Amino acid sequence: MAVAVIATGVLHELLPTDFALTSRWIYLVFLGLFLVVLIVGDPGRIDRQRRWLRLTTGGMLGLITLVTAISAVRLVLGILTSQDFTDASQLLTIGAIIWMTNVLAFALWFWDLDAGGAAARAVRSRTVAPAFVFPEMNLTNYVPADWYPKFVDYLVLSFNTALAFSPTDVIAVRPWAKLMMVCESIISLALAALVIARAINIL
Repeated sequence: MAVAVIATGVLHELLPTDFALTSRWIYLVFLGLFLVVLIVGDPGRIDRQRRWLRLTTGGMLGLITLVTAISAVRLVLGILTSQDFTDASQLLTIGAIIWMTNVLAFALWFWDLDAGGAAARAVRSRTVAPAFVFPEMNLTNYVPADWYPKFVDYLVLSFNTALAFSPTDVIAVRPWAKLMMVCESIISLALAALVIARAINIL
């Protein structure tokens, strides 16, 4: 999870100035502060169920989502208003960076919200029903008895949703999870269609 958060900051740094926040360092500082607080509050595997840790995580993910949304909106507006791009490769690079950041953002949200959060899953809390059914839950002969979804599982879920525009091997069983998958698919489709169409037009 920490690597994914750092990756969103690095990807944002790679964006041209027109599609990133004016004060990039402020964004990186806030991400760093959030991570330090979370790691100090719950070192090792995330298994401490504390309200302030959940609020801190939510604040960090909200910041990542907001910054990603701003970049995506700027890109879409730039395409729709015929903003000049240097070449097709530049446009495709910007689109790919925003697309990857969007995948990471949704993966982090899935990881944080499913079954009461990472800490609840780690301690096998059953107070909140899971929102996603992973294949490993039914194929118990192929996984350890104490298996539960980790961040990488949610990253694959997010990547497949953004790439296939539909569920693949993981089934969403809660309404909010289904709606989030729909939102990710719509955003991914819009970015891909607009960026590719404009890149072809430039060529």
